[in-house]
Amino acid sequence: MSTSTTASVSTHILDTSIGRPAEGVAVQLSVRSGRSARYGEGGAWQSLGGCATDPDGRCKDLPTLPEGTTHVRLDFAVEAYFEATSAKKQADAQQDAPANRDSGPGVFFPEVAITFAVVPGEHYHVPLLLNPFGYSVYRGS
Repeated sequence: MSTSTTASVSTHILDTSIGRPAEGVAVQLSVRSGRSARYGEGGAWQSLGGCATDPDGRCKDLPTLPEGTTHVRLDFAVEAYFEATSAKKQADAQQDAPANRDSGPGVFFPEVAITFAVVPGEHYHVPLLLNPFGYSVYRGS
């Protein structure tokens, strides 16, 4: 059993629409202490900083969580990633039927915010599986 007084967090992103890591996505880490805000007991969110995903889709420089952290929020700025990769995807999509299904804005989910509870001494790896029309997260190892 770990004797650390803080939890730790890591993440990575896989773009499931192309089966590859999502490089260059900005990830912001925020923390708070106390119960969930919906019960009126949670503290205010404190932004600790962030990083951008590397060529392997990993964000290796997330800030250390302060002692007393009970909740963590990861904000993934995916709009810029999809805009940067849309030209290549559109060129590839022209070869496949049916044509582009999206008649609205270029990005359906411009950002993804994941909030989860943590306990001291535990490590939380939270992967984001991403595509232009949906996403999924889970606690990894």
